[in-house]
Amino acid sequence: MVQQGSGDGPGGDAGGPGPAGATAPPPGRARLHVYFSGIVQGVFFRANTRREAIRLGLQGWVRNLPDGRVEAWVEGERAAVEELLDYCTARIPLAQVDKVDFDWGPPTREHDTFEVVR
Repeated sequence: MVQQGSGDGPGGDAGGPGPAGATAPPPGRARLHVYFSGIVQGVFFRANTRREAIRLGLQGWVRNLPDGRVEAWVEGERAAVEELLDYCTARIPLAQVDKVDFDWGPPTREHDTFEVVR
């Protein structure tokens, strides 16, 4: 599996928790905009992402895209956001994530909860 990042956050080949060789965003709250490719639709990816995000106290949304990818906008404590990224990348049952593209950014506090959007 390959993870890629851009902007001022992590990116690189996957290995262990989080992307290997990556530089993390600053401590505190962070926002992650991410696209997952692979077998990520029709395998309860969005429902599992939402459940885990709520468990971790995160805000944002997740949705299917017409091209077969899943897109998510996640915000919260940086460590929790990284934990959700790791969960979505490797631990959702039935899913097979082949590629992850993401950008870190400053928190916007636009969302109060975590939702599946259509």
